[in-house]
Amino acid sequence: MVNVDEILKKYEARLEKEVGAEPTKKIEFTREYEQFKREAFKPLSRYEKFAKFSGAILKVKPSSKARKKFQKALDAVHSEITPEEAASLSVNAFILTLILSIGAFVTYILLSKSDYYPFMYLFLGIGFSVFLYYWLYSFPFIQAKKWRLKASSQIVQALLFIVIYMKHTPNLERAIRFASEHLQPPLSLDFKKIFWDVEVGKYPSIRESIDSYLETWRESSLEFVEAMHLIESSLYEPTEYKRISILEKSLKVMLEGVQEKMLNYTHEIKAPLTNIYMLGIVLPTLALALIPLASALLNGLLTWQHVIVLFNVIVPFFVYYMTSQVLLTRPTGYGEAELLEMHPNYTSYKSPVPTAIAFLVALPFFIIGIIPLLMLFPSLAETIGLADFNLPFFNIPFFDIKVTSTGLVGPFGLGAVILSLFLPFSISLFFAINYGMHTNKLIKTRKETKKLEDEYASALFQFGNRLSSGVPAEMAFGRVAEILHGSPTGKFFSLVNNNIQHGMSVREAIFNKFRGAIIYFPSTLIKTSMFILIEGVKKGLKIASESMLSIAEHAKNIHRIEERLKDLVADVVVSMKSNISFLAPILGGVVVGLAAMITMIINHLVGMMGTMQGAESELAGAAGGVMTLFSVENMIPPYFLQAAVGIYLIQIIFILTSTIVVIENGADKLTEKNEIAKNLYRGMSFYLIIALISILVLSLLASLVMTQVGSVA
Repeated sequence: MVNVDEILKKYEARLEKEVGAEPTKKIEFTREYEQFKREAFKPLSRYEKFAKFSGAILKVKPSSKARKKFQKALDAVHSEITPEEAASLSVNAFILTLILSIGAFVTYILLSKSDYYPFMYLFLGIGFSVFLYYWLYSFPFIQAKKWRLKASSQIVQALLFIVIYMKHTPNLERAIRFASEHLQPPLSLDFKKIFWDVEVGKYPSIRESIDSYLETWRESSLEFVEAMHLIESSLYEPTEYKRISILEKSLKVMLEGVQEKMLNYTHEIKAPLTNIYMLGIVLPTLALALIPLASALLNGLLTWQHVIVLFNVIVPFFVYYMTSQVLLTRPTGYGEAELLEMHPNYTSYKSPVPTAIAFLVALPFFIIGIIPLLMLFPSLAETIGLADFNLPFFNIPFFDIKVTSTGLVGPFGLGAVILSLFLPFSISLFFAINYGMHTNKLIKTRKETKKLEDEYASALFQFGNRLSSGVPAEMAFGRVAEILHGSPTGKFFSLVNNNIQHGMSVREAIFNKFRGAIIYFPSTLIKTSMFILIEGVKKGLKIASESMLSIAEHAKNIHRIEERLKDLVADVVVSMKSNISFLAPILGGVVVGLAAMITMIINHLVGMMGTMQGAESELAGAAGGVMTLFSVENMIPPYFLQAAVGIYLIQIIFILTSTIVVIENGADKLTEKNEIAKNLYRGMSFYLIIALISILVLSLLASLVMTQVGSVA
């Protein structure tokens, strides 16, 4: 019996041979897709294992509406688990953590002989159970949004691949296949799945598979869908001129859509970010100033453990959650995540040496910061020769450890507060040195690459003109390198030319894993243009020249739009940067000084009241009332308050810096770590200086005032 598919393949191959078209590569896309998926999205595989295990224990069936949402999100990230397994994981995790929290609380009550019941930890356990349920339930949806955000940074590049390819070969299937082979994940994985769905019979044709895939982008990037439909419509145009103009229009539609959405986004995020700053930074920091007084009045109900949990766990979590929600609404299609893995300096980015150096540098300062805590262990303090003493002029103990019926409490002293500054200093120093040493070399490379991209369009025009005049690509690199001698672009073309002179092909000269020019200039734009050049040269110098000129024009448009987008987000970014490096450190430093002053005043008052109570005076009764009202032993030491504020500022710098980087550039871990290092140096240095000045000045003022009050009394 005659096989229709074999006949079609036979005549398709003969037709391709007669018209001189490049034969379709026989790539096993099914196997390639599956292997690629395993390598590209490893974090989800752990989630999948837990979900499958949970589903086998207790399977939860979501509603039909929820099931559709789950399935859509799981399909977006190419997950193989079912909606039932995803829902089961969240419910089972909630039940397990809730049982463990209540069980630990009951066990402590039964085994402990103390009258203290750790209700705070019970509430934290219950809160964590609820959060874990929400997080695991939302995990597929969050990952789908992150996947879409990361893929969106490659949309313009993908369209460029498709448009340039289709200008000389009007075949949409081959254009998408070409793009899938030269893009990085995750968009390349999406494109490969288009072919995979056809091979497994999910869709009868590539066209239907493409249309189905585009529907997944309709909500997040309508301009991408419109651009792809324009590309499809170009296949039906009768004239070459009209076909090319429609292809060019598709790129224009995409770029204009991105610009318009970013404009709306910058207006929409101003209010949420202002609320985050006020509710998540200003109000909590101001509240810390009142905590010493509140803890004294509440007679021990509020402890330093509560402060640490509240300000270093709960509040930062809500700030992170609110900023992440703002970022998940970021428009798609803007920002390029560059891959620097091939660069020789990438080893410094992954090296453990900077971490070890940062640890050794920060450790001595951390030890200095915990010296006041050693006074709470008398035998240890005596062993190392540590003893308390009075500060000159202030006439107060340096550490001020107080003895109570339940043991030692403190430190309340001014010296202890000053030494506590070394705690946030050491932590910030560790991350600043670590991240700075990891990223400095690659950041320099990126800056050089950015300079190259700024002048790359003119270089491509010259290169395209050389090709159009009949100069082979191998020679054109050398001629352009001579003209642009001394510039970053000249260095790139010169490096390619040198590799060619040493016997490499054009592809090897650019993309060789060890000596290729692209590894020293890791730019998405350069990589895209060189891939298209190599593909165009196969069709002839004229097509290669036209491709280079098209990319040059596109590069100019991209550069113009990027500058416009930077202007759009400038107000938001500048405001957030000032909050990180100026406003938040000042506020935190002043609040720490106020807390130290309030503690000192209450300490002095209680001491004075104790003296009055012992004397035969009319004020003895009032003094007893004051001592009953204010219990210094139950106050939260300013040592812990300062540590909480300092660590909180470090957390805020991490969160807000990551937010700024995503708003400006999209997902970019390299820039994020480098900016965190810079902001830690600036912000924490400013905070430590302000805090030290505030502590000394306000404590001195309090000491002078209380001395006068004491003399009057």
